[in-house]
Amino acid sequence: MGDKPIWEQIGSSFVQHYYQLFDADRTQLGAIYVSIHKKGDSSSRAKQPSLKNSLLPFQKIQHSITAQDHQPTPDSCILSMVVGQLKADDDQVLGFHQTFLLKNFQGAWVCTNEVFRLALHNV
Repeated sequence: MGDKPIWEQIGSSFVQHYYQLFDADRTQLGAIYVSIHKKGDSSSRAKQPSLKNSLLPFQKIQHSITAQDHQPTPDSCILSMVVGQLKADDDQVLGFHQTFLLKNFQGAWVCTNEVFRLALHNV
């Protein structure tokens, strides 16, 4: 990993950490989000994504990452795109795409925005 650009190292580490947390205990995901509307406020850790993730209707989930790409942005953020598969409870395996915008906030890389989409066909 040492010969990869720093944004790829940071993005890959974030993605690995995110999906490990999500699969093990998604209620812990709130720690990696920050609200861009209330910078500097100790309550700015985004509670909404954590709450949303804890209310999802499945009990267990497992993600498998197929590919990930990371790019630096002009404002010193990192744009990370992930493609993979997930299996929730006893449901069929589904493809998904997820994009994260990462920002260095108070010395830690956190997610300020994300987009998630299941890759459903013929529905």
